[in-house]
Amino acid sequence: MSSVPLLHELLEHPVVQAPMAGGGSTPELAAAVSEAGGLGFLAAGYKTPEAMYEEIKQLRRLTSRPFGVNLFMPQPSTADAGALALYREQLAGEAAWYETPLGDTDHGTDDGFEAKLAILASDPVPVVSFTFGCPTPEVVARLRALGTFTVVTATTVAEALAVEEAGADAVALQGVEAGGHQGTHRDDPQTDGRGMGTGLLTLVAGAKEAVRLPLIAAGGLVRGGQIAAVLAAGAAAAQLGTAYLVCPESGASPLHKAALTDPVHAGTELTRAFSGRPARGLTNRFLREHGPYAPPAYPQVHHLTAGLRKAAARAGDPQGMALWAGQGHRMVRELPAGQLTEVLVAEVSVAREAFAGRGGGAAAGPLDGEGGAPL
Repeated sequence: MSSVPLLHELLEHPVVQAPMAGGGSTPELAAAVSEAGGLGFLAAGYKTPEAMYEEIKQLRRLTSRPFGVNLFMPQPSTADAGALALYREQLAGEAAWYETPLGDTDHGTDDGFEAKLAILASDPVPVVSFTFGCPTPEVVARLRALGTFTVVTATTVAEALAVEEAGADAVALQGVEAGGHQGTHRDDPQTDGRGMGTGLLTLVAGAKEAVRLPLIAAGGLVRGGQIAAVLAAGAAAAQLGTAYLVCPESGASPLHKAALTDPVHAGTELTRAFSGRPARGLTNRFLREHGPYAPPAYPQVHHLTAGLRKAAARAGDPQGMALWAGQGHRMVRELPAGQLTEVLVAEVSVAREAFAGRGGGAAAGPLDGEGGAPL
């Protein structure tokens, strides 16, 4: 049995690049962050097992530093056929406008999970993380036996407790401020319109009291001062997605990158419009017109709208695209990923010195062994 590294052995600085499925994450982006002392991630979501493995091989050619691969957990087949058919009818006008057919919703709901897991077991990577649910203790143990560090996304303290019980090595706490999909273990449409999540600092504070796992804080973070704040609250590291989305190494479309700072977008909203699962994106026409009517059917709605989103991108129309973005999107900086990581680390240092100067305690943080968590 291989020994599993501790979190602080996997990254020099407390900065994790969020896995962004759908094109944002690339081997080049992950390599640049890892080379700068952070932890880069590949997103296996929506990819075939073969495409995932090809990206892993590309990444290994670019860096010898630790990196992670993110998997989507299989989803229950609970979509209502009638609601899906009704939403398809509503989107008929979009299909006519963009001159593209609506997608087939009769896809599997497991995202090739077992095949991807088999690849990661036969050729282990340093870190594997899971989103949209919690893996079984058997899955976690299988990876840990190979020396793979495991991380599971949680959006509540109860979910964080489930992650700890499953035997994972760390929990990625996702606040409601985060861009893209909410990584809830169970998609409950009854929560729609009732806050739909907990703020990151509150979530970190609650989880810090409930679990002993290292906490990786995610949600709206784009500046080093914010990273320092979540470290002071008890996190061992911070995970950033939107901040890296505008980097040249990111695979996001130029339209998406430009939209993050375009004042035409009033802000962000959580919506089911594009995928059937709550996800935070820039408010645009498609979100406003279809969000209130989208059924809770993931990944069926994702497949239904995939062609529309691609057609909108080809037409240069961001009003028809899924422009995933965290609440801090207006503060993004268009820098190479390695340089951005260095800037973030410098900002964390400045913020910690400021905390210490105001009597806030030592400038050292959780990666230096504080916080009581087994790092």
